[in-house]
Amino acid sequence: MIQSMTGFGKATGELAKRKITVEVKSLNSKQLDLSVRMPNLYKENEMAVRNLLARTLERGKVDFLIYIENVGNETTTQLNQNIIEAYHAQITESATKLGVATPQDWYQVLLRMPDVLKYEAQEVDVEEWESVSKVIDEALENMAAFRKQEGAMLQKLFEEKIANISALLLEVESYEAERIDKVKTRIIEAIQKIDNLDYDKNRFEQEMIYYIEKLDINEEKTRLTNHLSYFLETIKTGKGQGKKLGFIVQEIGREINTMGSKSNHAEMQQTVVRMKDELEQIKEQILNVL
Repeated sequence: MIQSMTGFGKATGELAKRKITVEVKSLNSKQLDLSVRMPNLYKENEMAVRNLLARTLERGKVDFLIYIENVGNETTTQLNQNIIEAYHAQITESATKLGVATPQDWYQVLLRMPDVLKYEAQEVDVEEWESVSKVIDEALENMAAFRKQEGAMLQKLFEEKIANISALLLEVESYEAERIDKVKTRIIEAIQKIDNLDYDKNRFEQEMIYYIEKLDINEEKTRLTNHLSYFLETIKTGKGQGKKLGFIVQEIGREINTMGSKSNHAEMQQTVVRMKDELEQIKEQILNVL
């Protein structure tokens, strides 16, 4: 079954000191275009995360995000009490010397002073990262489920469009005998309109056969039928077939175009245009296949 490159996965986990949320979003892209945003707390594990995403997601424009929410009363930011007291003493002394009033709201003034807030570097132990990894794995599993769901919808669309092209190919076959007869009749009538034309009938028959053979589309029909069958086989086997399906679609388009150029028949050309319309709808969606 095919998978879509478009997907979304989200998971959350509760740790002792914080709540972890992981989000993964992806859109279609020829290669893996990866954007990773995670807190500085987990930056040392970023390369491992990138490798995991590359192995799991394969292709697509991927946005990966981890954000944390601290729970409880713990915080990494603390007031530097010694510096606050020093600022208070210096401001009071300076105000006395200058004969100016001290601030009305001391606290607002002191909190704006440099280095009043100090930050404690945090370290992540092995147990915490294992818990975070489980949340990441859950988000990726949800992403995979989303991709499979979207892929099932794409597969249904492809099967419908391939069936339509096959039906139109049968319609093309119904015009073939009529088309050849019309071509022969048109050529003979054109020759008969020329007065006193002397020609070698045997040579004329040979040229007629050569011309009719150039209009023959049996090879194109056979190749197109094989390509349509191969397309259906490919979407039902394995994964990561997006590029391969793209190549098959190119071959299908080539055979349809050749049939159109050889048709020399108004109704057949109209049928070929309808085949191209069905194929164009496949091309639009094939870019989303993983």
